[in-house]
Amino acid sequence: MQKLEFVDQLRQRDILQDLTPGLEDYLKGGIRRAYIGFDPTARSLGLGNYVQIMMLDFFQRSGHQPVVLMGGATGRIGDPSGKDKERELRSVEELDANIEAQERQLRKLLNFDEGPNRALWANNLNFYKGMNVLDFLRDIGKHITVNYMMSKDSVRNRMETGISYTEFSYQLLQAYDFYCLYRELDCRMQMGGSDQWGNITTGTEFIGKCIPGAKGFGLTTPLLTKADGKKFGKTEEGNIWLDPAMTSPYKFYQFWINTDDAYLPRLYRYFSLKSVDEIAALEMQFADDPGSRKRMLAEEITQRVHGAQALDSSRQVSELLFNRNCSSHFLSDLTEDTLDQLGREIPHAVVPSDAFANGKTLVDVLTEISGFLPSKSEARRAIQSNAVSVNKIKVIQLEHLIQKDDFIHGKYLLIENGKKNKYMLVLS
Repeated sequence: MQKLEFVDQLRQRDILQDLTPGLEDYLKGGIRRAYIGFDPTARSLGLGNYVQIMMLDFFQRSGHQPVVLMGGATGRIGDPSGKDKERELRSVEELDANIEAQERQLRKLLNFDEGPNRALWANNLNFYKGMNVLDFLRDIGKHITVNYMMSKDSVRNRMETGISYTEFSYQLLQAYDFYCLYRELDCRMQMGGSDQWGNITTGTEFIGKCIPGAKGFGLTTPLLTKADGKKFGKTEEGNIWLDPAMTSPYKFYQFWINTDDAYLPRLYRYFSLKSVDEIAALEMQFADDPGSRKRMLAEEITQRVHGAQALDSSRQVSELLFNRNCSSHFLSDLTEDTLDQLGREIPHAVVPSDAFANGKTLVDVLTEISGFLPSKSEARRAIQSNAVSVNKIKVIQLEHLIQKDDFIHGKYLLIENGKKNKYMLVLS
């Protein structure tokens, strides 16, 4: 990726929303530290979070040092920013488990291990462990007025529907987080989405009042939305997660493949590590072929998030599902991991291996064993009309027997009825 000054990089990618005065001059003074906070309200980070991870990545690639702050404390409260109702509170045990899971994801996506600007890790629970409510009110609450807090969009937008004192106090906690990182790590900069601007500027205000002569800086990105203005990362099934157990690598890959053509330039600038010049060259080269650009972006991001093996499996599953000319040899050469992933993407059933000890007729497999077809008469009609394939091989004999040896790797059997209807049997 082309190395540019950090703010210039964001401007070129059109992902800069707001920044506080003096920030660009501050960044010219050597390796600087900036942080972004992540609240562990879910077991996995999602694509909305990944925008902010990319910000830390760009910051690190510009020669600076990113700081990841996990909200072990603030996650117990809930950020009202961008929400029209009170968040559901999570248990302490759930939050701790979420932090561990998110840490594993973040350590894959940022360099925490080597170099003078390797990423740093912090948990804001450590800032509050020894603090009681009187300390909080005296040492933190005294410095920010209620009038100032109510002027923030995150609070003002909730005045009609109601906001608890718990969420009202969130911006004070985030301000204190900024103060603690400033004092302990000399981290003078906070970044986030545009909905965090109010919380970030409360932090810069707090630092200025508590540390004579100190100045904190802030920077935000636009909230990522689709071409139709809807929130990014949402599908009919919910969020796109970075955890492969919550969103499979195949579905993650397909998300990028199926994105709107009009939205593609924005996605490249947010998520690709190619330079802006390289992205522009691709847009010219494939101006009439957005499908190729989508595939290249899908491959780049899937490999970065899930690894080369998962990307290869995702491409092979796509080939099986969408290429009508896919052969039986292609299917039989697939690894168990790829076939297992295929089984998660199409209807499937797990059956005991002894069910095929003496073989089963294809008609029985289509009906009683799998439930793929509702009746034996319908199964017979499908077979006789040359519509049924077993492991990509057409079967037209009604008495055809399915044996244990037919299962690929002794475990997987792919059945198809027509071009689109696919079913997998998995032996336990």
